[in-house]
Formats: sequence, structure tokens, C-alpha cells
Amino acid sequence: MQVGKASVRFEKPPVIEAAASIAGKKEGEGPLGKMIDLVVEDAMFGTDNWEQAESTLQKKTALMAMEKGGLQKKDIRYLFAGDLLGQLIATSFGLMDLEVPLFGLYGACSTMGESLSLGAMTVQAGYAERVMAVASSHFATAEKQFRFPLAYGNQRPFSATWTVTGCGAVVLSAEGKKGMARVAGITTGRIVDMGATDSMNMGAAMAPSAYHTIRQNFEDMDVNETYYDKIITGDLGEIGRKILLDFMKKDGYDLEDVHMDCGMEIFDKESQDTHAGGSGCGCAAVTLCSMILPKIQDGTWKRVLFVPTGALLSTVSFNEGQSIPGIAHGVMLEHID
Repeated sequence: MQVGKASVRFEKPPVIEAAASIAGKKEGEGPLGKMIDLVVEDAMFGTDNWEQAESTLQKKTALMAMEKGGLQKKDIRYLFAGDLLGQLIATSFGLMDLEVPLFGLYGACSTMGESLSLGAMTVQAGYAERVMAVASSHFATAEKQFRFPLAYGNQRPFSATWTVTGCGAVVLSAEGKKGMARVAGITTGRIVDMGATDSMNMGAAMAPSAYHTIRQNFEDMDVNETYYDKIITGDLGEIGRKILLDFMKKDGYDLEDVHMDCGMEIFDKESQDTHAGGSGCGCAAVTLCSMILPKIQDGTWKRVLFVPTGALLSTVSFNEGQSIPGIAHGVMLEHID
């Protein structure tokens, strides 16, 4: 099952049995609004602070995924979940009441790819019949932690992206189950640092890691861009997408028509003023559950390389003047005939 330097092709591909997405008002006003399972007008989700709001968002999305799959908490062996906050407090406080064994993950905005990869390996290896992968972000919690208090009203450069308030959750089960798509394989990304230092330009920091993971997938699986109907990155935005396409073109790969970026799909550039696009763990997770998986399920796309991207900075590393490494995890999703 091991292929090349960093990939796995599953002999018995795990199946995505069910998926759910919940997002905020701004996301609901975007192009994917009608595809998202639940759009919540109140960004506080009925709680007293932003962090509790994100925890509530995670819990509601996980429960909705179970409900859509006709499942109960006892049917889920493990949770693989994460968010952007320090010590994963959105995840730990949000999923605590489910009383399901938890692997808390931090891959920044690549967390949905990481959780899918680890969940698929766990199911394939026979360590669990059924697991759940979850990732969330919230505009206000991310701004509060990484940038400025909302009340400060700072001006954002055009290279900045808008953190998605949203969560996506998928249930992974063993081969043979009916589902939305199968996980045919994975390519695990490595940390790539090309010296980017601008925390308001995440696309430039993450594009090199997306390039490396896509190239590694091509090399390990002995394929090229024509093998996939779509190659979908997590949240490179306009600037990161241009960098990725340029890197790939120099290596002889033309991704112009096959590439899509979740950060550019979830918001409308003309009407929503999100500058370079969307970002956050919830960006790739919501887009996956609301738009990508349904299109694979109905056969619109037969093969997709899903590549969530993450910038591995913290307030400590950034304020100490360190550069911003990136990481990207590739997940090969296929239509179930």
C-alpha cells in the first residue's frame, strides 16, 4: 500500500459515508450558500464569547453528520478533529460532550486533509469500523488570536484572506459501505519554508507546500494533471493560486483548467470584499462537504485530488520574527460506481 516517498494507495478504499457543513451568515451569502447544510445568522451561536461559538459550531456539525448518516455517537470509534486556536480549545470543549475518543490535530488550514488521511488509514488498517473527521474555524476567534481585536477596525491589505466561519464533518467507514465517495489514496505533505514573512499574505506562504505535495502525488502515483477531473487546494486565494500555477508550469504541468481553490469558491470576489479569498480550517472543510463531495457522488467529477493547505505560524513565532512554513496534505477522492 505504500507508494513512492510519501503516498499510500489503499487496497480497500475507505468510504465517506456521510458529510455535513454549517457556516455563518457571510458564507451563506456566497456562491456555496445554498449547498451548505445550515447557515447560522448569529455568529455567536447563542453563546457568550467567540471561542464558545466555535465549539458549538463543531458540536452541531458533528451531530448533524451523524444524523445524516443515520448514526449515533456509539457508532463512531474515533474522532480526528482540529481548529486554529491555541491548545485546540474549540475542538476539546466542543466535542467533549460526544464522549467519543479524540485525536486532536493541528495542521493549520490543512487540518481537514490531515484528519481525512489519518481517519482513512485507521479504517483501512482495521483499527476502527467507523471514524469522523472534523475541522472548523471562526472569523472572530482567528482575528482575535492571530491579528487584531475586531473593535480595532484595522485596514486589511488586498493580499489578506477572510477566515471562514464554518465547520465540516465527514464519517469514514470501511470498504463496501454505500457512500458519497471513496478515499483511494493519500499523499502526506512535508513542511516547506521559502522564507515568507507576511502574515497578511497566507497564499504566498502556503503555495510552495501545495506545489510540493501535488508534485509528490504525481511522482508517487505515476500520474499527471490529466488523471484528475479537479485538483482542489484549500485556501491559497488569488495570489497563492498564481504562484502554484507558475511553479507547476515551470515543471511542465498546466493546471490552469483543472485547478480550483476553496478560498476562491466560498466567497464572491465582486460582492463580498474578502480581498484574496477565504481561509481557515473551515474553508476547505465546508467546501468539501457542501460542494466537492456531492459533485463526486453524482458523477460530475470522477477523480479529485483534494489538497488542503496550512500556514504553520503562531503569534509567538511571528512576533519573534520567524518565517511562515507551509504544509499541504493530498487526499485522492473517487466516485463510487
